[in-house]
Amino acid sequence: MPPKLISHLFPCLIFLTLLLLTLYFNLLSHTQPSSPSPPCNLFKGKWVLDPTRQPLYNRTCPFHRNAWNCLKNQRQNMGLINSWKWLPESCTLPRVDPTRFLGLMRNRNIGFVGDSLNENFLVSFLCVLRVADMGAKKWKRKGAWKGAYFPKFNVTVAYHRAVLLAKYEWQPKQSTVGDQGGLKGIHRVDVDIPADDWVNITDFYDVLVFNTGHWWGYDKFPKERPLVFYHAGQPISPPLEMSDGLKLVLENMVSYIQKKVPSKTLKFWRLQSPRHFYGGEWNQNGSCPFSEPLKESQLDLWFDPSNNGVNKEARYLNHLIEEVLRGTEIQRLDLTHLSEFRADAHPAIWLGKKDAVAIWGQDCMHWCLPGVPDTWVDILSELIHYSLETG
Repeated sequence: MPPKLISHLFPCLIFLTLLLLTLYFNLLSHTQPSSPSPPCNLFKGKWVLDPTRQPLYNRTCPFHRNAWNCLKNQRQNMGLINSWKWLPESCTLPRVDPTRFLGLMRNRNIGFVGDSLNENFLVSFLCVLRVADMGAKKWKRKGAWKGAYFPKFNVTVAYHRAVLLAKYEWQPKQSTVGDQGGLKGIHRVDVDIPADDWVNITDFYDVLVFNTGHWWGYDKFPKERPLVFYHAGQPISPPLEMSDGLKLVLENMVSYIQKKVPSKTLKFWRLQSPRHFYGGEWNQNGSCPFSEPLKESQLDLWFDPSNNGVNKEARYLNHLIEEVLRGTEIQRLDLTHLSEFRADAHPAIWLGKKDAVAIWGQDCMHWCLPGVPDTWVDILSELIHYSLETG
């Protein structure tokens, strides 16, 4: 080829190469998921009715717990319960994409530690994620109470039951002399020792979600079976009231998490899930006969501790928890406010077992599945996505 012709073609080849590269990178930017923007306050907003909204899973999810499987138990209004969508004030909350989320979490693990409301959360998470991997298998290793392994992504998601977070054990009364005020024994709580259920699993998980609170009441530990608090192997003197013991447990458990859980692990603390008992406690014929969410103007009447209502403990406990979390790297998962509205979304009398209500009362504490915890999953997955992409 003549040198003159080559000299004319060379600039054209360069131009074509640059043009193709530009088109390629533009195409790539449109096909790759964009990094998430810093989330707005996902916890403050309102529920809006969206008749087109459908749950991602149904009654056949193998990870259901029977008492929360409200579709199977034929709870009324399940279509309406799942037609409400949480709308944050200043942004939109995308629904979790199970395939994309498990792809993000590939070769990673997520752990929940706490009481049955974290189990309620977990079951929702497992059923949502199973949409992307129908080969998911039940998983109960490393002391897990419940969990699943998603083989397509090599991801484990599990729950470790530790209702007080700290180690506690029942010690029956030794002496038979005298009445001792009806005392039958004590529940010894070692405020500085994590429960065996989670103390050895912190290196396994890349994300940990903690909670405690629903067992810190005199209905669980009455005066004849009280909590007695120990530190460094010795009973604390003078004995602590339950709220003071809770604060000491929180301080010690948060300190342990800060020191012992690897810094690369994402740490969340789920604040309280509100109850909606009307007319009495769970063991005093309390019920939740509601067919729609509460209005914002009703929330303080229901939940403000100063009103001394049946459901006051959520905000009270949140205040203690937030005080202890202040200044730590543990992220607050503040699902309380959005859940306060949803008096309509509990299992109530539809518990899937004959005589369950007669024995246990209505369930106005846990949540129907599918239901409100699916929105918790949307929020947690969004925060995990943001933290991993920007961390």
